[in-house]
Amino acid sequence: MPAYDRRHHISSERAMLWAKAFLLAASQSLAFSAFAVEPADQAPPPGYDAALAESFGADDYGMRSYVLVILKSGPTPMPKGEARDAMFRGHFSNMKRLAEEGKLAVAGPLDSADGWRGLFILAVDDIEAAKALVATDPVIQHGEMVAEYHKYYGSAALMQVNEIHARIAKKGM
Repeated sequence: MPAYDRRHHISSERAMLWAKAFLLAASQSLAFSAFAVEPADQAPPPGYDAALAESFGADDYGMRSYVLVILKSGPTPMPKGEARDAMFRGHFSNMKRLAEEGKLAVAGPLDSADGWRGLFILAVDDIEAAKALVATDPVIQHGEMVAEYHKYYGSAALMQVNEIHARIAKKGM
């Protein structure tokens, strides 16, 4: 394992601040009006869909708890070849399974700056549940990537991303 490098740590801190700022801004843009102070006995706004809110696990503000998982380069990168290709096929199959189960709200690659390779937003209430799900992923099992976990409170509308994505993607991953 390489020696600790403070420059890398500062760069990672900056990257995490940018990621947190992005997620906070995205979440607030989706739900900003939900935090307006209203009397407790006021009726829900026009267009409110109680059944949809319940199906997404939304609270009164249209928000819910998630766990944000940052996938970083791991200690044992797999060399190019069939075994690596199979590992990544398993990674994509695992993400598809978790999305179909309603556990994976959002996933995607990052630019690999500072070893940050990807992210998951998992629709679970706590970090232990997220760890159990992430442990099923071949890239974690083989040490290609390691996971960092953060509690996240965001719009329950993220639960619709996979359904919408399936309708707009011309090609599968």
